[in-house]
Amino acid sequence: MGTGHFFWVIFYFASLCSASLANNAKINFREKEKKVLDQILGAGKYDARIRPSGINGTENLPTYVYVNMFLRSISKIDDYKMEYSVQLTFREQWTDERLKFDDIQGRLKYLTLTEANRVWMPDLFFSNEKEGHFHNIIMPNVYIRIFPNGSVLYSIRISLTLACPMNLKLYPLDRQICSLRMASYGWTTNDLVFLWKEGDPVQVVKNLHLPRFTLEKFLTDYCNSKTNTGEYSCLKVDLLFKREFSYYLIQIYIPCCMLVIVSWVSFWLDQGAVPARVSLGVTTLLTMATQTSGINASLPPVSYTKAIDVWTGVCLTFVFGALLEFALVNYASRSGSNKANMHKENMKKKRRDLEQASIDAASDLLDTDSNATFAMKPLVRHPGDPLALEKLRQCEVHMQAPKRPNCCKTWLSKFPTRSKRIDVISRITFPLVFALFNLVYWSTYLFREEEDETF
Repeated sequence: MGTGHFFWVIFYFASLCSASLANNAKINFREKEKKVLDQILGAGKYDARIRPSGINGTENLPTYVYVNMFLRSISKIDDYKMEYSVQLTFREQWTDERLKFDDIQGRLKYLTLTEANRVWMPDLFFSNEKEGHFHNIIMPNVYIRIFPNGSVLYSIRISLTLACPMNLKLYPLDRQICSLRMASYGWTTNDLVFLWKEGDPVQVVKNLHLPRFTLEKFLTDYCNSKTNTGEYSCLKVDLLFKREFSYYLIQIYIPCCMLVIVSWVSFWLDQGAVPARVSLGVTTLLTMATQTSGINASLPPVSYTKAIDVWTGVCLTFVFGALLEFALVNYASRSGSNKANMHKENMKKKRRDLEQASIDAASDLLDTDSNATFAMKPLVRHPGDPLALEKLRQCEVHMQAPKRPNCCKTWLSKFPTRSKRIDVISRITFPLVFALFNLVYWSTYLFREEEDETF
């Protein structure tokens, strides 16, 4: 057997021995970990029903529990039910002096448990929770870590549906503050106090996407409550959501403006086109009413007026006003035609009376004596006639002080009928009033949006 071959045999046996020793060391280490668990959590050695002592083992001080969380997702914000759903990793950390153990010269960093009932747990609950569940796929998403100094870390992944009372006065130009409240159910502040973990108590996943909202910022605070049974520790997170306006601009505001403008087409149609103008007015009115009912169906019935109610109400009024304008035009057209017919009849009657009078006068002249003399009044007055001088003086006065022409009356006089004048005035009045309403509406609600932001 050569020297090289012998060397490789020795190396192989040395490798086997080292692997065997490493496996034995791991087995021994796991055995030691099991012994530590049995030592601190064995039967008759630890009672999970008893609250841990306070700082430095002081019995008359409360147990301090430090809380932090990681917001994984916010799935929906429901305006109608006034609630929102969130998935988060929730963590609590406290110190239990009874769980101290030897870390085997730094080799045993912590012990891991998956059964929460093995150790004492804070009785925390979410006070504004509607629904909630744990995640158990593939295994329950929960763990407990026990550190050598007796510190306990509890982490769990949960999904919650939480109540979020909303103020919809500025909808859809609003911001909403939704809270997540956590409190102790049975332990008072004399026994248990919740505190936010220093540093970064609330973390949010990057690129958080919400369909119609944007999470602008969040704030942690305390909300301790006093009842007949004592004072209870409480923590809360306020989440400020800003509603994305672009969706509502495209789906609500622009279509409503288009419907109002389409209703003005009636002013440019001939007053005799009754079917066209009536069908246009009724169609736009029904479409606007359907749009309004669809908007209200997605919102809760509240007792106050929302910004969207003002918009849809005014747009509906403009469309209805365009329909009433045609009714007024039609009435003016019919009354004008009746007056014209009556005027024609009166002119014809006067003409007939004049003709009859002239015939009667001619017959009377023939019956009178031809030698009779008549005192004829001159048809043309002489320049010295005082009546002629008075008329000339009046004419000079009128020529010297001419009346100032009225631009509006001069312009309206180009349109002979009253119905046409109503259409022309409506073509100008309706767009001007609607533009003025838009100016007031947007300046009021956009300014109030900044003013009402109290966070």
